[in-house]
Amino acid sequence: MDQEIIPTAPEEQFKEGEILENTLSNDSLTEYPDHSNKSLKEILQIFQELIERGDQQEMYKLAEGIKAAFYKALKREKIAAGFIAPSENVENTEEELQETVVSHNPFAEIERGFKELYAQYKSLRGSFLQTIEKQKEDNLAKKNAIIEELKGLLEKQEDLHQTFPAFRELQNRWKSIGPVPQANNKDIWDTYQYLVEKFYDYVKINNELRDLDLKKNLEMKVELCEKAEALVNEPNIIQAFRKLQKLHEEWRDLGPVNKEMREEIWERFKKATSNVNKRQQDFFETQKESQKENLEQKTALCEKIEAIVALDGERDWNALTKEIEKIQNDWKGIGFASKKDNQRIYDRFRAACDKFYDAKREHYSHFKNVMQENYDKKIALCEQAEALKDSEDWKRTTDQLINLQKKWKEIGPVARKQSDIVWKRFRAACDTFFDNKSKHYSSVDDSFEQNLAKKLELIQEINEYKLDSRPLENSEALKDFQTRWAEIGFVPIKDKERIQAAYRHAMEQKFGEIRNPEQENRINRYKKHLKDVSTSSKGGGVRAEREKLIQKYRQMEQDIAVWENNMGFFTKSKNADSLLLDIEKKISAAKFELSQLEEKIKLIDNQNDAQ
Repeated sequence: MDQEIIPTAPEEQFKEGEILENTLSNDSLTEYPDHSNKSLKEILQIFQELIERGDQQEMYKLAEGIKAAFYKALKREKIAAGFIAPSENVENTEEELQETVVSHNPFAEIERGFKELYAQYKSLRGSFLQTIEKQKEDNLAKKNAIIEELKGLLEKQEDLHQTFPAFRELQNRWKSIGPVPQANNKDIWDTYQYLVEKFYDYVKINNELRDLDLKKNLEMKVELCEKAEALVNEPNIIQAFRKLQKLHEEWRDLGPVNKEMREEIWERFKKATSNVNKRQQDFFETQKESQKENLEQKTALCEKIEAIVALDGERDWNALTKEIEKIQNDWKGIGFASKKDNQRIYDRFRAACDKFYDAKREHYSHFKNVMQENYDKKIALCEQAEALKDSEDWKRTTDQLINLQKKWKEIGPVARKQSDIVWKRFRAACDTFFDNKSKHYSSVDDSFEQNLAKKLELIQEINEYKLDSRPLENSEALKDFQTRWAEIGFVPIKDKERIQAAYRHAMEQKFGEIRNPEQENRINRYKKHLKDVSTSSKGGGVRAEREKLIQKYRQMEQDIAVWENNMGFFTKSKNADSLLLDIEKKISAAKFELSQLEEKIKLIDNQNDAQ
């Protein structure tokens, strides 16, 4: 709860203990110098000079602020130097970022120097506090002695002109003595106040001397009232409150005034005090609202960083680092939270930031190892590709290199400075083989053109063939054309489908209606087979038969497509021509079988239509 100066009862005097209990804490009122933009060496120099000056009060006010500024600057400079949580440029690679981390602590010496200074301060502070406590005990003894003297003075029956100066001398001595231990403060002050009041009230004092003293006290209290009233317009409420405390101390030390003025002057001073207290309370209420808003904003920033830390899967560390740095800058622009919350929320924020940078550091350490593994894998692929680059086994080697290229794509990244080198090495090996392969196949283009001319001539010959009245002769001609077509080698790939379609059309136009006896027999046998199947299975077997033929037809089509595709990849060897001829015959036979399957399917469909 914010404190205020609460005047005591209208009896003019204040209890010393009450004044001390209602002062603001030193932490609340201390205005610390701003060291946030100073370097470690500058802060260290400031702390050194502070200790050398030897002002204990100054050291007590400033030491902890200097300590906090030092460790903030230490962390800031460590980050800037790359010692902890390096802040990468978005243009940098992960490995280059890792290479900036130093392996030793360049800040150890300056941190050790600061700790030595801080230990020196703590030692000086401890000695000072011990001296203060000893002084307070001495002051207590001196004040007890004055009380005893006051008691003796009240019992004397001497002339007032002798007694009053002695009383004044005791008051002056009391004022000159410093504070006593807090536990004894109230009791000794109450005793002293009681004896002072008793001296004024019960000792027969000379009226003239008393009136003069009361008048002087009134004048001084009026002056204190005027000073207190002026504090309402003091711009700095903290400074105003401190000055009001001093005015109360002065008021407390003054003697009484005339009874007729006692209530009036007191009410005036109390009103001025209340006005300053009201400003102080308003100030701290406003400060509380501001601190509450600051706490809410800082809590939101903590939640943002904690959400970033909690992310799963792959992360864009450069982008996230920029976001973290923006959040940190936003944090700096927010004021303090309340005293009880400020350290707690800062510890939460710092812990979240540390977790992010720890995770980032761990990622880059792991990533560096992964990139090295990837590099080793790609080197192995380079060696395999280089071993194959001079091969003339075109089909097999092509498949092997394609497989190596697939593996290359599956391997993750390597360091940028190694990436281009290893890729150029791998590509050079692949390019060597494929260039050789291209040169090889360009050399066979001429023979392909010759084969194209031969197949065109054969198609023309088929179109010009005059059908014989003898079926057997036509069947033999058909077989001869098929054999000659199969014996002709490859044609250019761009003409392959066109010339094949022309050949099929010519054959179908010329021999589509021709069936040799063997074919007739096969057809008749299949018709009988269908009849048997239909009779035995009541139609279900026919459907199954048709489905079987369809599946076989589709499989045959796939086989033909594969054979035709593979023909372009046979190796150049002494057995290449015979291999090509064999596969061409396979294709021709398969296409003939396709025509047979198609005819059987038509027979089934015609039978179904008839039913």
